[in-house]
Amino acid sequence: MRYDREHLETLLAVVEHGTLDAAARRLRVTPSAVSQRLKAFEQQLGRVLVVRSKPARATAAGEALVRMARQLALLEHEADQALGTGDGPTTIPIAVNADSLATWILPALERVARTHPVVFEIHRDDQDHTAGWLAAGTVMAAVTSQAEPVPGCTSTPLGRMRYRPRAAPAFAARWFPDGADAASLALAPVVVFDEKDQLQSDYLGMVTRRRLDPPRHRVPASADFAAAVRLGLGWGMLPDAQSDGTVLVDTRRDIAVALHWQQWNLRSPLLDAVAAEIVATAHTVLGGRVAGEGGVSRPPGVSRTASAAG
Repeated sequence: MRYDREHLETLLAVVEHGTLDAAARRLRVTPSAVSQRLKAFEQQLGRVLVVRSKPARATAAGEALVRMARQLALLEHEADQALGTGDGPTTIPIAVNADSLATWILPALERVARTHPVVFEIHRDDQDHTAGWLAAGTVMAAVTSQAEPVPGCTSTPLGRMRYRPRAAPAFAARWFPDGADAASLALAPVVVFDEKDQLQSDYLGMVTRRRLDPPRHRVPASADFAAAVRLGLGWGMLPDAQSDGTVLVDTRRDIAVALHWQQWNLRSPLLDAVAAEIVATAHTVLGGRVAGEGGVSRPPGVSRTASAAG
């Protein structure tokens, strides 16, 4: 089936901007024109493409067409650049987990933006859920704990982000004078990212082989989480890149989360340039394997989350 470019652009604008009015401003037409185009597109295909909620969201059929619209926009931009007719950068949306965003990925993106006509739209989410943004067509690439490629995408291992139990020196001296054990961990306050964060609970299970319920501080932002640990609110599982000002409360145990780079399976020099920089940086920072004796590799579904997406 041939798809009308105007219809695809309209669908993409509605999904990206959330309302018909906002899409109309983006396309410089009236809201009535947006509504008519969307209705005509749905009638042509015989299926609903957008749920008229606030914000509007694509149906399963709409997601496939949103993905196509984004891919066409990227290819058109690259053709313009090759012909010297391009008039600005293209936007590449990426889904990234909070700890990667706070530690290693931004310098890689800056190096790409320095040499290529691109701006990035970063959606922050848990690494176990970023692949869903790819499947929905909302992003072109994602850092994810999912190794199996999303349909229509490729998957490349990045390495493992290593988390170790850390605390401020004064906190460790007060709560763990003889080291972390079941008795001290049952009482010592702990910092967690949010109610979905299982890293600390997994560590407690490794040490005690039973479920503990110590006092918990919830700090749902990666940099602030690390700051809370450094300030002595509680102990927490930190990646090595955020360990300054803290001490290890256990030198024998760590948890490593495997990360992967997934992107559209599309021949795009620009997207490939982003991938090359991301993969090279990750391999340098993350190392590509679990480091440290006693480390435990964590399966998808039990990782630290971000407080919000988008």
